[in-house]
Amino acid sequence: MSNENTRILMISDMHAPYEHPDTMPFLYACKEKYRPTRAICVGDEVDKHAMSFHDSDPDLPSAGNELDLAILALMPLYEMFPEMDLVSSNHGSMAFRKAKAHGIPRRYMRDYGEVLEAPVGWRWHDSLLVELPTGQDMYVVHGLRKNGIQLAQQQGCCTVQGHYHTEFNIAYSSSPRQLLWSMQVGCSVDDRSLAMHYNKTTAMRPILGHGIVIEGIPKLLPMVLGLDGKWTGAVP
Repeated sequence: MSNENTRILMISDMHAPYEHPDTMPFLYACKEKYRPTRAICVGDEVDKHAMSFHDSDPDLPSAGNELDLAILALMPLYEMFPEMDLVSSNHGSMAFRKAKAHGIPRRYMRDYGEVLEAPVGWRWHDSLLVELPTGQDMYVVHGLRKNGIQLAQQQGCCTVQGHYHTEFNIAYSSSPRQLLWSMQVGCSVDDRSLAMHYNKTTAMRPILGHGIVIEGIPKLLPMVLGLDGKWTGAVP
């Protein structure tokens, strides 16, 4: 088997251009420390707030301007990881969902990578099934159920999810046949952005970070913030 799966960086929901301002420096530091052989994004790489089915904040950019800002925000990531696998997500698929709601066939839509001006090495999937060096499979999906270990048990393999911004954990489940794990990688959003204002009415706050799977073993990479809301510079 190829060794590309020996150190897999799992990038959490960024919601560009409403990602935390230290997201890219933190990702670069994680790349320098762990030297990942592969990068996978769990979805919601772009927010598309202005295109939401819910009310949009009039004080945020229009859909066109928001797209320009999102592309600009992703440019450092294009340089860091010219090859990346990404899974389909509710925010990432927003344009296609809106088109469907208004009766527009997919044939009229531009390729998503072209819209984001992404490198040709960026590939989108509904979900991913990755063979780990341990011989186990790892199922990567944006978010199917909040309880990650229950999802792993249902799938019969290890799992990685995003989507649930307040879930940042690793859980294990054992059977006579195998040891399963699930990893939920939180998000990378700027909680102070108006795009995230909907969350102000809940007590739970987003947990910032990513994950890495080293030789089949999951590890969380929290982005620790100081009291000023900025990344402390620490790399776990």
